[in-house]
Amino acid sequence: MGALRSVGLTALTAVLGLAIGTGCALVLLYGPRRARGFITAYVEFFRNTPFLVQLFFVFFGLASIGFRMTAWTAAILALSVNFGAYTTEVMRAGIAAIPRGQLESAASLGLGRWDTFRNIIAFQAVRNVYPSICSYIVLLFLGSSIVSQISAQDLFYVASFIESRTFRNFETYAVVSAIYLVIVVTFRALSSLVWVTVFARRG
Repeated sequence: MGALRSVGLTALTAVLGLAIGTGCALVLLYGPRRARGFITAYVEFFRNTPFLVQLFFVFFGLASIGFRMTAWTAAILALSVNFGAYTTEVMRAGIAAIPRGQLESAASLGLGRWDTFRNIIAFQAVRNVYPSICSYIVLLFLGSSIVSQISAQDLFYVASFIESRTFRNFETYAVVSAIYLVIVVTFRALSSLVWVTVFARRG
């Protein structure tokens, strides 16, 4: 159950964080200067402060001023915002790598911003950064174990609970390490399959 919760948490926050990162990347590339400054500050803050501090700020700090939330809500919010900061620069690079001539052609055909993004930018940008995004998702999954510090019942929380009751430290953490390893290896295999079937064939 703990493993499923960790995988579900990672999947949800990866989607939310990628949406945040893509939006912020578009602002950095095409938004007004004041907005670009705000996004840059957001990225620098979350990429240069410890995630544990960010998590405690969301769960304990916000609660102290009246914004109370469950451990899972705080975990989702903190992980999503943190992942969004990291994927902002990745997505910006992926979008910037698209030949400008394609965007100019879209404009000459009368495509609006949304149609240009949906039909031209989105797929190419994701293909450009797909390996990097997959690596970040692996790091997100492994780093999600930190949410056990606020009693979010993920895989590591369950392992710690079992260890505290059985006092079998070696066996418990050997098994949980093996579970993390199997999940990561499985994800990497699936992501490679997606690359071959979706991106490589349309390259």
